[in-house]
Amino acid sequence: MAHSARRDAPELPDFSLLKRLARDQLIYLLEQLPGKKDLFIEADLMSPLDRIANVTMLKQHDVDKLYKVENTPIFSTCDQICFLIRPRIQTVKWIADTVNADKAAGKFRKYKIIFTPQKFYACETVLEEQGIYGDVSTDEWAFYLLPLDDDIISLELPEFFRDNFLEGDQRWVTTGGSALHLLHSLFGPFSKVYGIGRCAKMVYESWREQVEESEQKAQKSEIGNVFLIDRDVDFVTPLCSQVVYEGLVDDIFRIKCGCVEFGPDVTTADKSMKVMLNSQDKVFSEIRNEHFSNVFGFLSQKARNLQTAYDKRRGMDIKQMRTFVSEELKGLKQEHRLLSLHIGASESMMKKKTKQDFQELLKTEHSLLEGFDIRECITYIEEHINRQVDRLLPKDYRSLKTQYLQSYGIEHLLTFANLRQLGLLVEQQPGDALTAMESKVGKLVNDKTAEKLTGAFSSLAKKSNFRALSKKLALVPKTGEEYDLRVPRDMAYVFSGAYIPLSCKLIEQVLERDGWTGLEEVTRMLNGNDWCPDLVMPFFFSFTKLSKKSNSCLQHAWFIHNCFYSFSGYKFIVLTTAIINSARLMEAMLDNHV
Repeated sequence: MAHSARRDAPELPDFSLLKRLARDQLIYLLEQLPGKKDLFIEADLMSPLDRIANVTMLKQHDVDKLYKVENTPIFSTCDQICFLIRPRIQTVKWIADTVNADKAAGKFRKYKIIFTPQKFYACETVLEEQGIYGDVSTDEWAFYLLPLDDDIISLELPEFFRDNFLEGDQRWVTTGGSALHLLHSLFGPFSKVYGIGRCAKMVYESWREQVEESEQKAQKSEIGNVFLIDRDVDFVTPLCSQVVYEGLVDDIFRIKCGCVEFGPDVTTADKSMKVMLNSQDKVFSEIRNEHFSNVFGFLSQKARNLQTAYDKRRGMDIKQMRTFVSEELKGLKQEHRLLSLHIGASESMMKKKTKQDFQELLKTEHSLLEGFDIRECITYIEEHINRQVDRLLPKDYRSLKTQYLQSYGIEHLLTFANLRQLGLLVEQQPGDALTAMESKVGKLVNDKTAEKLTGAFSSLAKKSNFRALSKKLALVPKTGEEYDLRVPRDMAYVFSGAYIPLSCKLIEQVLERDGWTGLEEVTRMLNGNDWCPDLVMPFFFSFTKLSKKSNSCLQHAWFIHNCFYSFSGYKFIVLTTAIINSARLMEAMLDNHV
């Protein structure tokens, strides 16, 4: 996302404080097990941990060797073992097997389990059932929030989405409330809280309980309005193909915990290279939110500017050369290295994303968003066995489902069930909404014709809520209008001018109206789970321009679960349970998901 550099915009809070707090607490917990120890780290914690504490720091606090948790027998020779894990029953059972295996072999060690961000009662129950509750010590590392950039903070909990929205497991709600409470205690108080969605409301209530139980110190507010938005309020946006630079990098190379690994095809070397993508990268910070069609022009100009900076060396005397080498050369070399990487990444993406099939995919998505050429879209999907995000006629649903299962395997029956449960793939049920006119017509024709008419009327009667929302909020710009991607006039530019993200539009509308008043029909179509508790009078902020009253306040938007890399705005801070894109969303639907 990254903030825009506006002179009248407020300064962002210093979120590096979150890292320092997490690091200090981790050190304290490690020191509770004095002496040499081996540290076993769960795989999906390794990248977040690397952003907090490097190997050198861990070794300074008596960590001898580091291992990745792999659910296989361990071969550590150390007398003390520390496990840093998520509160997952499967991992706890593996630890129990490890401890029991040591006991059977006559090995006696000290064991410590550090759960992060918190431990659950179910995990302690497993320890007790496995007979090792008294053999291990347990603790919590309250590592709730990881700053990925100046204005993006993540809980790095991708399982939140599947657990809560698909399986109905609400165990992470308290975690969300605790994360919000941490942000509130460090950078609050908040001016006003808006929310939409059932889970968002539960997170808010959990946070309020924690606020009431803790002591509140008077402090200057660094964050203004807060928005809590459930992911299931807007499934369409993350399913659309991203066309801004950062979004394409995520789609193709997979950004993980703010870091991406570029292969030899990008680095032009024999090995891959990990690169941190944030606002500290001067090249990336300027192109991350640019539509991909504008990126090469910028990179070309950047290369010319860099060459001009190098050419300044000519004609310098010794004193000037010494100053140039000590003050500028290192920065120029770093910028040159980053420029080469982003040019290589752009070339690689160009090869993959300018092919005819990608253009057809975008055309199909745009047609679906507009509600036009649906038959051509079905044909495209049949050819590519791709996903569909709107309501399908029974014959189309069955045909696509059959073709997909034949191509990819019968195990995806559960995947279809999951998609249907979340409303991502829905079959129209004929006869669900028969009108009076339809009944009268049915009496005048034979049964076969009546069945066809029933299907037609039903198709008209059961338009999706998205289509109505799109019209109500003007999410799809009028067809035929020229859209200048170099000078975008609204948020639709992140999808080539075809679609304004629903979640972003909701925030804009709420801020303009100072609440949900006037949006009753919209919230009804979104299941009516909107709410706005009575807090202090808010500051005012416009999504497209800063108002006079906003120069001392920031807006905070929390997506439960997750946000995506095409979300762009001005001075917004995004807090998310995890970063998402279409591929990750669909992977969460698979039943081999752990």
